[in-house]
Amino acid sequence: MRSADAKVAHLSAPPVAQQGGPDFQRDGVDWPNREASQFVRVGAVIWHTQRIGHGTPTLLIHGTGAATHSWAGLIPHLAETHDLLAVDLPGHGFTQVSRHFRPTIDNMASAVEALCLGLSFKPELIIAHSAGTAIAIRMANRGQVHPERIVSINGALRPYPGLLAPLATGAARLLTAGGLAASMLANGARDIRRVERLLTQTGSHPSKDMIAHYGALLRHPAHVSGTLSMMAHWDLSPMPANCVRLSIPILFLAGADDLTVPPGDAIDHARRTSLGIAKSLETLGHLAHEEDPSRVAEEILAFEARPTPPRPEPPG
Repeated sequence: MRSADAKVAHLSAPPVAQQGGPDFQRDGVDWPNREASQFVRVGAVIWHTQRIGHGTPTLLIHGTGAATHSWAGLIPHLAETHDLLAVDLPGHGFTQVSRHFRPTIDNMASAVEALCLGLSFKPELIIAHSAGTAIAIRMANRGQVHPERIVSINGALRPYPGLLAPLATGAARLLTAGGLAASMLANGARDIRRVERLLTQTGSHPSKDMIAHYGALLRHPAHVSGTLSMMAHWDLSPMPANCVRLSIPILFLAGADDLTVPPGDAIDHARRTSLGIAKSLETLGHLAHEEDPSRVAEEILAFEARPTPPRPEPPG
């Protein structure tokens, strides 16, 4: 099904949780911005979305292992001037998807496009974290939506992005097939100290709220399985060409203390794009926008304030 063919059905109540998945009525009781949460069905996906603010239509795409909570700190800094749409990606958080869905970059991009088109939401700005950057760039190049700018926060455009980066793709495929890894990791996440260590290993300094929200997700096998499945299907080999084709301004923010994505990658990615800019965020790690949302918001607003240069013709 093409993105433009999808129909949207608004659900009047949160869906019943999938087996092994987080339940919004139980696990989402104190979820950040819960009052803005809505559930919509688009094709095979039941989306958990949050729509907040007024102004520039802005799409927020989280990375592997995260969900809408990832944007809780940043949203208040942007909501007065931005119409923000945050989503849980397929297989993540409270978004439900058929087990037959293959979370490749193209399929993820197509699913997010279908949601935007179904909601008549036309993002002018996309803010993406980690693996979400690959989705954002792919969307910009596919032409179903037409963002004018992209902000990448610790963009993972090389193999093994996300919180579970130590698991190589081959291992993720093997373990995900039987669901054993998901159950083992989810059981381990019941110990909040393990969740804290996992977040700290990204180079970030997690707050109690960050630890609690990631813990609420990671103790559910369905969320962990969705994360592993995304890693297993993540083919980043076309991304250098996708960066070259990108014809809109993109800001690559890089936490200087990021232990998941090498900070120097931002400079390399910016050089590949015709209108790319790289900016280092000293003292911040992979979850920079959660550690210091006001600082990240300042960089985003300054980037938006820059005059838009003429859009070059994409090569080839």
